[in-house]
Amino acid sequence: MSNIRFAFRQLFKSPGFSALAIITLALGIGMNTAIFSLINDLFLRGLPFKEPSRVLHVFSHLKDQKLDFPISAPRFMHFRDGQTVFSGFAGENTLAGTITGVGDAFQVPVFKVTANYFDVLGLRPTLGRTFRPEEEEGADVAVVTERFWKSKLGGDSNVIGRALTIDGVPHTIVGVIRTLPVSWTGPNGDIWTTKPFIIPGFSHERMMRGTAFLRVIGRLKPGVTREQAKAALDTLTTGYGNQYPEKIDAKAWTVIKTLPEDVTENLRPGFATLLAAVTFVLLIACSNVANLLLVRFTGRRREISLRMALGATRASVLRLFVSESVLISLLAGLLGALIAWQLVPLVPKLAANFLPIETGAATALSVPVLAFTVGLSLITGLAMGVYPALQSSRADIVEALKEGGRGTSGSVRQQRFRKLLVGAQVALSVTLLAGASLLIASFVRLSHQDPGFKAENLWAAFTFMPQARYPDLPSRSRFVEQMETALRATPGLQRASISSGIPLTGGGGATLYARGDRDVPAVAERKAAPSNDITPGWLQTLGIPLLAGRDFNAQDVVDHPNVIMISKSGAKTVFGDENPIGKTLLVTSGGVPAEIVGVVGDVRSVRLNQPNDMEFYRPFAQENFPFFSIVVRSSLPAETVTRLVQTALRAIDPGLALIQPQPFSEVMAQALGEAKLMMVLLGVFAAVALLLATVGIYGAVAYTVEQRTGEIGVRMALGAQTADVLRLVVSQGMMPVIFGLGVGLAAALAIGKLIAAQLYQTSAYNPVLLGATIALLGIAALLACLFPARRATLVNPTDALRTQ
Repeated sequence: MSNIRFAFRQLFKSPGFSALAIITLALGIGMNTAIFSLINDLFLRGLPFKEPSRVLHVFSHLKDQKLDFPISAPRFMHFRDGQTVFSGFAGENTLAGTITGVGDAFQVPVFKVTANYFDVLGLRPTLGRTFRPEEEEGADVAVVTERFWKSKLGGDSNVIGRALTIDGVPHTIVGVIRTLPVSWTGPNGDIWTTKPFIIPGFSHERMMRGTAFLRVIGRLKPGVTREQAKAALDTLTTGYGNQYPEKIDAKAWTVIKTLPEDVTENLRPGFATLLAAVTFVLLIACSNVANLLLVRFTGRRREISLRMALGATRASVLRLFVSESVLISLLAGLLGALIAWQLVPLVPKLAANFLPIETGAATALSVPVLAFTVGLSLITGLAMGVYPALQSSRADIVEALKEGGRGTSGSVRQQRFRKLLVGAQVALSVTLLAGASLLIASFVRLSHQDPGFKAENLWAAFTFMPQARYPDLPSRSRFVEQMETALRATPGLQRASISSGIPLTGGGGATLYARGDRDVPAVAERKAAPSNDITPGWLQTLGIPLLAGRDFNAQDVVDHPNVIMISKSGAKTVFGDENPIGKTLLVTSGGVPAEIVGVVGDVRSVRLNQPNDMEFYRPFAQENFPFFSIVVRSSLPAETVTRLVQTALRAIDPGLALIQPQPFSEVMAQALGEAKLMMVLLGVFAAVALLLATVGIYGAVAYTVEQRTGEIGVRMALGAQTADVLRLVVSQGMMPVIFGLGVGLAAALAIGKLIAAQLYQTSAYNPVLLGATIALLGIAALLACLFPARRATLVNPTDALRTQ
């Protein structure tokens, strides 16, 4: 306690040093705490299931696709009946559902699951029960979350047995479970029902061809390893392909992931980069403060020698000084926690709904995060304080006690250590600045990428037609025709069209295709491409150019010849230099022949950074499903457009509601979400690193000038000119900087290779960006050296010599 009290007094004696050290460390600790808070929410908190690492998510993977796909119904049944490594094997089919009878109609995700689904996850209901085996195929029952129970059902104590109308069909609520994290269910995931092997708009025969739609999970039996499960599933995969060669997924292989790995896999590379970046910032801050402490402790050698002359041991002196550095870091930790508290809520806003975090749930002040902050502060204090304390406690008692004794500039070893710290700061800053500049350049290129359509003044929303009221293609086509007529008659809406999906939202899906004038490959060997069912005029609404042929018209209906339009890249990929107009494509797993009537411009329909080799469009009246999107072009505010479209929708069917109504600018923002998050955060970290490094270089050079005042005075008394002193101070100050720039450049080249996968049309070895980074930090370092050097030239030789 006496050491701590003394440390407080010493800090109050030097408020400038204390403020600089605490603020410097607080920036590093605060940024690390903020990123750890997000990592804790996304990666460490875990899923609320029983031993989630023992539950595997099973995917199918097609040779031509980069993404993992769900499992088809026949594949699921083959695996379920043949597997011996899982204690439970379950499937889930996610659909949109319209909820009525609890206020205005609204649409939410509805998860249709096998009866054992909750048992496989290890979830127990808080009220009632989960599903029974006999309810899987025929019963209309539902399980809801506590959130839905309280917000929509008023926390009704008699909720078990209450009816909930989903898509016009009453479902009996049999259980209530805890609200699950958005990383597993997505937003608004609150309702589970049975009947998982039904796809609205698909016949049973078409579904059983091998269409992938089930999210499949399995809980490993005790003692069974992941590798054993993979081997068992590979055997079943081979058997499935041999037994059902006509299925769409006969040639697909199987991929497995644990649930914790599955829900965070896409986020890991980006957050690994951010974690490395904030670690660099903290290391720069620590090296800065360690340099300050070494200077401060060295300047107190007389005090140290006096203590040791009076009987103090070296260990007690070490404890005294380390207490001071730990106190600084703990105070910085408190300030850093406040900085993190302000930073964390900003990140989800920057991410544009990219991060799977419940709104308002992220906080920097949870117990694990505070424990991390305290631990990080203690480790930082010890790490940066031990070496300066050790070096400073090696005092020559006689020399230090002499009046006017010299040596306060420190030993050669200490001077080398300070230069090493400066070089390390520069190297870390170069690495961080180079990485940030690459990501900024990548984001600029991605944000200027032409998506193939005009997003300005565009608005979009989804809705779902219940199977009970719209059971077939003609009934859905009639509804869509009425909806388009109503929207086009609404003042203020310039254009309005309907389709199965809209670009960059993943709503269009992928469909098999093959040329109809060649040998047709087996279904399992056909290629798949994004497809979209659209109404006439949809291209004009989105601003997609028609390059050849014609658009769809009112004659392209179900009892007329099937027609299709393909993308420009698709025409080149499939037909080369041939004219595709009039040729035939076989589409869907049924091999439906469709005549190509038009070629349209390429659209980035899946991801903004991913061009499609092939994309095609079918008339909505010839192929459609119960879910569709509405696209409106209007200069009115988005809220006004939403109200007008909702009014038109309810006039036709009061039981329907809009899902995710939004201006297309929000869709584009979500498409850029990950890149923007990385660019902004890494840019901020790099700016802080540059500031800290510049301050560190300035402090090191300024201290050196101050300690060499006598030497500089002698030089000037012996005839040294101003330019000579400037050259001396700048050259010696820039030596560790140049060394750090060289090491940093090598590290930047290495880090570029690690983040190459996160770059878009930007080389990881861009010489212009690397050169600009070196130049920026070099100029900052040069300025940091020039100011103390200029001060050195103003030294009066007489005054300097008198002080010695």
